[in-house]
Amino acid sequence: MPEWKTIIEPFKIKMVEPLGFTTKKERADLLKKAHYNLFQITADKVLIDLLTDSGTSAMSSEQWACLMRGDESYAGARSWYVFEKAVKDLTGYRFVLPAHQGRAAERIFMSVLCGPGKTVIANTHFDTTRANVEAAGSVALDLPVKEAFNFSSMAPFKGNIDIAALKKSVSEIGPQNVPMIIMTVTNNSLGGPPVSLANLKEASKVARQNNIPLIIDAARFAENAFLIKLREKGQAHRPVFEIAQEMFSLADGCLMSAKKDAFANMGGFLAFNNSDWLKKSKELLILGEGFPTYGGLAGRDLEAIAQGLKEIVDENYLSYRLRSVAYLAEGLKKHKAPIINPPGGHAIYVDAKRFLSHIPPHQFPAQALVCELYLTGGIRSVEVGSLMFGRGKARDFKPAKMELVRLALPRRVYTQSHVDFIIEVFGHLVGRKKSIRGLEIIEEPKTLRHFTAKLKPVGADR
Repeated sequence: MPEWKTIIEPFKIKMVEPLGFTTKKERADLLKKAHYNLFQITADKVLIDLLTDSGTSAMSSEQWACLMRGDESYAGARSWYVFEKAVKDLTGYRFVLPAHQGRAAERIFMSVLCGPGKTVIANTHFDTTRANVEAAGSVALDLPVKEAFNFSSMAPFKGNIDIAALKKSVSEIGPQNVPMIIMTVTNNSLGGPPVSLANLKEASKVARQNNIPLIIDAARFAENAFLIKLREKGQAHRPVFEIAQEMFSLADGCLMSAKKDAFANMGGFLAFNNSDWLKKSKELLILGEGFPTYGGLAGRDLEAIAQGLKEIVDENYLSYRLRSVAYLAEGLKKHKAPIINPPGGHAIYVDAKRFLSHIPPHQFPAQALVCELYLTGGIRSVEVGSLMFGRGKARDFKPAKMELVRLALPRRVYTQSHVDFIIEVFGHLVGRKKSIRGLEIIEEPKTLRHFTAKLKPVGADR
């Protein structure tokens, strides 16, 4: 059989949902009412929603069947044992605790292991991970590799942790003051690049030499494993499931938002081997999530996650997934829109610092581009820049290292024509980008401000 150039969707569409068509005037009014925060726009007013790939996947017919099979018993439901087996088969860990989503798993883990005077080291913390580390009284330290900040470089594993910096930091901080090392796979905050198996092995070696737990943030483990298969020497012959199992074997536990690489609309879990962690985690789980065999989830959700964990390692699906992302990247490059190279598995990240070079960081260029994408084409995306990660105000303002706009593609949701439309909208913006104005904050919360902050265009009336 020939090797076809066209990679097709490995599924057929069985159910459809109408899109939210609006006029430009409607979108201008909606933006103003939402205080230029796309989290506050109602979904029925969004044409193409790239805000996140979390919980937005299209579930399979088998997953929908799982919803009907769900056992809703409060304790010891059959669905719990289906879920537990799927997680154990994948990760190899002895203990599994469900949670309603990834940040709940983070909150429990950080509450058990972190505390004042501690420093959690990561390849890069994402927003909720950082917030939960800091809420537990600890410091979140990022140690990405230097090539991660060279957006034009085609280095294959920009998600890696800097091993030399890791060794130095552990020595300076003291191993007893490092409650865990987190490896986020893929590395979401840096543009979605993968972590190599070799780098995971080196990080695991440092962790075990210093008696520090290594934890995998596994939200996109399958995409990372497939990128290892494609890019890392000596891995091409291995099944993705086998690579993923080895990844988990190098760590002491994992956190997972099952809303990403399990195709689920809700859910997450903790998994690990430490019996002391189990006792403390169960207490927190019961207090804030529910009984340990449902953890804030319905039995039908547990079943759907278990099925999703099997479907995600299908290499026909993963080939299609990565090709879809690469297709969007190629289209944006044709319009000379600056992006992080090479593309990862779940999103394209546009470099708003270069795209809108006339807007300084304290005026949030990435958020300005997010708003303009919605105004122009009804496309919702998310800022990963100084609104999300910047600190302070006015003269004390400390910008984020990067000003990115993430275009996260929900799994099994949009077709090629939708992607072509996104590319066309960017082509329109390129010609008029100098007219886009920056933004300023008029109201913000103390933590995770990007979710609820209110903004306005610079110079505009409140």
